[in-house]
Amino acid sequence: MLRFRRMRTLQKFATVHGSVHNHFNAERHLYSRSNFKLNRAAALAEWRGLCTA
Repeated sequence: MLRFRRMRTLQKFATVHGSVHNHFNAERHLYSRSNFKLNRAAALAEWRGLCTA
């Protein structure tokens, strides 16, 4: 929090970070490597689709 000069900037960052983290957080220890890679590829494809739209 000390790096943010304004509370508004911190709130914007936290909102975006929370959305991105929830999208990519796959809890790796719960999945096999092959399933993790498939889920990660799907998340990246969706993210790229959102960025280009």
